[in-house]
Amino acid sequence: MRNRWNIMTGAAFAALSFASLSVGAAPALAAEATQQSAGTLADGTEVTEITLTGENGVSVSILTLGATLHEFMVPDRDGNVADIAVSYGEVSDYEKAPNYWGATIGRYANRIDGGAFTLDGKTYQLTQNDGANSLHGGGSAWDVRNWTVESVESGPNASVRLTLQSPDGENGYPGAVNAAVTYFLDDAGSLRIEFDATTNKPTIINMTNHALFNMAGEGAPEGAMGNVLTIPASHYTPVNENLIPTGELRPVEGSVFDFRAGKPLHDGLRDGTNPQIVVGRGFDHNFALDKGVTAEPEMAARLEDPASGRVLEVLTTEPGLQLYTGNFLDGTYIGKNSHVYRMGDGIALEPQKFPNAPNQPEFVSPRVDPGKPYRHVMIYRVSVDR
Repeated sequence: MRNRWNIMTGAAFAALSFASLSVGAAPALAAEATQQSAGTLADGTEVTEITLTGENGVSVSILTLGATLHEFMVPDRDGNVADIAVSYGEVSDYEKAPNYWGATIGRYANRIDGGAFTLDGKTYQLTQNDGANSLHGGGSAWDVRNWTVESVESGPNASVRLTLQSPDGENGYPGAVNAAVTYFLDDAGSLRIEFDATTNKPTIINMTNHALFNMAGEGAPEGAMGNVLTIPASHYTPVNENLIPTGELRPVEGSVFDFRAGKPLHDGLRDGTNPQIVVGRGFDHNFALDKGVTAEPEMAARLEDPASGRVLEVLTTEPGLQLYTGNFLDGTYIGKNSHVYRMGDGIALEPQKFPNAPNQPEFVSPRVDPGKPYRHVMIYRVSVDR
């Protein structure tokens, strides 16, 4: 797979204001969508790569394998383009060592305690792939399935819609589910992701994207922990030794978990006096967004690299955001451009229902019923801070 982008001059890119890089900006010109083969899996299945390119130098590429956000090319304040998404270089790498990088997660993002939950009086045992827990839908979940391309369109919003059928009982989940994810890229630098799903019997669904970002560019020698993060959340959900939320909503005030005013990620990352940092090996926690559940996407996070000026804003309709600082990147994974990924080389900002919500009645319910489709809308919005 090769990188593709439109490189702007520094002056041309400098002419773009922050406002022009926001949702609802001036009418787009002509964002382009193209597709090509990305290679084949071990069983001969072909994987397709769809590239969406805007007029302002931003482009993304999506793989049908895992409905994965594979590349995210973003100019800096001088017009220099870098890929901000941590990921593999080849399809075969995604297959050999799945790591959720950029993948669409389902049926249930994050952890479920003991891999079990009860719905309408019946207990369902899920695949346990994280010790005793079920993580990101269990083993061989949606992140490693090859999704079907339903449509690819150019225009004011270049888009690709991918679909997947999940049979009743897959990884222990009830209900046959028809899932879809649609990526839209406009010329202003907004990548909108819409997750939709229907079921034929009551079930639980919690879909998100698991991209890991470094606004300095993937593989940057300094890593991502100098990125400045803001999260508008007054509370987070502390976890036990198995990284399962205890059920408490703990105030961030006065702790290393307070990102409300914005701070570098390395601030508090190695605080061995904080039991939550120790158990998570860094930040691996869900934040309860002050906005709660919303009809339209609202701000969940802002991530900036001060040196390049690249800014990423994450918006969502969901009530939670999982912050994960790449704690399990151990130098054994070789990503795109032959970069060795180490702890702290990427940060995940995953909008979601809360972890283990099926077993915590006080959390927002992830239940989905026939005739009442699941829907989650999130936006990755890029801009430049001068």
